[in-house]
Amino acid sequence: MSVSTLRIHLSEDDIRALLKGETDEDRALGCYRLCRRIEKVVLTPQERIFAEQILHIVVAGAAERVRRALAVTLKASPMLPSSIANRLARDLDSIAIPVLESSPSLTDEDLAEILESAEPARQFAIARRAHLSPVVTTALCRFGINGAIIEALRNTQASFNESGLICAIERFPDMVSLLEAVVERPVLPILVAEKLAALLTGELFDRLVEHHAVPPQLAIDLANDTRERSGVDLIAQAGLQSNLPRYVQQLHLNGRLTPSFVLRALCQGEVRLVEYAFAELAAVPHNKAWLLVHDGGTIGLRALFERAHFPASLYPAFRAAIDVLHDSEFTGSTNDQSRFKKLMIERVLTRFQSIPAEDLTYLLEKLDYVPDHSLQPRRAVG
Repeated sequence: MSVSTLRIHLSEDDIRALLKGETDEDRALGCYRLCRRIEKVVLTPQERIFAEQILHIVVAGAAERVRRALAVTLKASPMLPSSIANRLARDLDSIAIPVLESSPSLTDEDLAEILESAEPARQFAIARRAHLSPVVTTALCRFGINGAIIEALRNTQASFNESGLICAIERFPDMVSLLEAVVERPVLPILVAEKLAALLTGELFDRLVEHHAVPPQLAIDLANDTRERSGVDLIAQAGLQSNLPRYVQQLHLNGRLTPSFVLRALCQGEVRLVEYAFAELAAVPHNKAWLLVHDGGTIGLRALFERAHFPASLYPAFRAAIDVLHDSEFTGSTNDQSRFKKLMIERVLTRFQSIPAEDLTYLLEKLDYVPDHSLQPRRAVG
């Protein structure tokens, strides 16, 4: 094989050391130099063909040290031919792991096939890759050990689909660390959240409910559940829903869209939930409900209030809350919600005479309010 076209980038001694070096160390050094040239220098198509032919010779017959020099030097290089990357990925651990962890020359299909029979060390190497597609993570969930799956779940650059996550949960339903890693994913498909909700209790269940939207009917069922698991805050869940109109409709069908519930939502700054609740209860389009809720006068909100069949005794509290909303130029951000809640304490709390005691307690807890009996609204006696 001619290597004359590479001589501009490699010395005669480099080529001789690579192909005919007396020791493994000499050949490894020659391999390292060749790989560095391939990585750094722009080669013509013909030069690239010759370079790849040399690499194939190295992979086919060279000692472990030489193959490792090749794997380590070109592990993250797109210049490593796919055929050679695949061969190295199936070599000894010391050679395969750097390539499995970094090589862009391995396709998703290559990685998925390797995972079907990969040893744990190789599974971990793949789980640490800079980017993992659902094709790869699904294969890992199907064939991997729990530790490697957890490693991938904690990899912020790994993408998981519904089938992969459900497979991992079904294989390791009692592995708390794995379930915790699933809960900590930034986004979970609805069916995955539902499956987790059936398995988890206590603090981990609370984290699931707090960070992920569970299906509307499931959220309602769990909120009604009197077993030992923590309850679901249906107002907080509303902020996580991608289909808020459907969620509000489910609340209505289950008898949870009560006047006091809507007031609770308003006092927490969940304005969109309030708008959709009025639209559902008054049977008007959302855009019309929005206009009536945010009407600068008093006629719009009162008309909507009456159409929704809310008790007149609650209107002053709703009116005060809407006024605070508009006066504070509420934006809906986390910081703004905190500020809004404090204003609610100052401006609205004294108008809550008509709210049942349990609802008042709920509001005070959600507003992080320290009870001051001098501020508690007086209730009529008799």
